[in-house]
Amino acid sequence: MKTTLSINGKPYAVQVPKDMPLLWTIRDIVGLTGTKFGCGVSQCGACSVLIDGNLTKSCGIPVAAAVGKEIFTIEGSSENLEFLRQAWNDGNVPQCGYCQSGQLIAATSLLDATANPTDKEIDNVMSANICRCGTYTRIKKAIHKAVALKNETV
Repeated sequence: MKTTLSINGKPYAVQVPKDMPLLWTIRDIVGLTGTKFGCGVSQCGACSVLIDGNLTKSCGIPVAAAVGKEIFTIEGSSENLEFLRQAWNDGNVPQCGYCQSGQLIAATSLLDATANPTDKEIDNVMSANICRCGTYTRIKKAIHKAVALKNETV
């Protein structure tokens, strides 16, 4: 299948099998390697991206399902993602760091939908992503800090 994907606002011409997982198209064909392979069965969240603003595990979706849609990866930039990156760094969130691109994308999805999430809302969205190092408390604090940073700029 020859098509063009819109990733982080840029067009990428690709020629791949239509059933190829979007993850492999993003990583191996396009060359954006921030999105990680974790489990390969849409359970861990390391491969999380936004497709038309919806949190999606890219290992479980064929590239054909993303044609004509806007794909947003960790290499992209948005206001919420930038505040989250700052809060992640300030809070020294990652340990090994492997899951963090998926965690940041999930948190971006949350803040895009909810300006000031409660702990329960954070837990509900972020529970779709696994951190083997157990940095969940730091992740939650960083999300709250990102909200505070954003509110400081208003």
